Amino acid sequence: QVQLVESGGGSVQAGGSLRLSCAFSGFTYGRYHMGWFRQAPGKEREGVAAISDYDIPNYAASAKGRFTISKDNAKKTLYLEMQDLKPEDTAMYYCAAELASRGSLFRLLDATDWGQGTQVTVSS
Repeated sequence: QVQLVESGGGSVQAGGSLRLSCAFSGFTYGRYHMGWFRQAPGKEREGVAAISDYDIPNYAASAKGRFTISKDNAKKTLYLEMQDLKPEDTAMYYCAAELASRGSLFRLLDATDWGQGTQVTVSS
């Protein structure tokens, strides 16, 4: 059973930085894609960044140039380094995973497994 546990959220001022972490376990069968989604109050969930089983990244337009996704397989941890944060980045951020064969997560559309979320608040 896949388990995803996020940490690292918090409150920062605009222009600041945060690093989110996601400890993962339970990837027993097959290869997985992983990523980050976010959901702001009153808005739909949106994909932010994804990383393939071969460590190829994919970013939403809003994240390009400011966010960096990475994965440390030895530590079983997924990261999202966020820089130059803006108030519009305020949201609950969710770690996600799915079997690579599905393809939805890498396209930032959906995922099958989710963490509980970590809140990011950016003040102006």
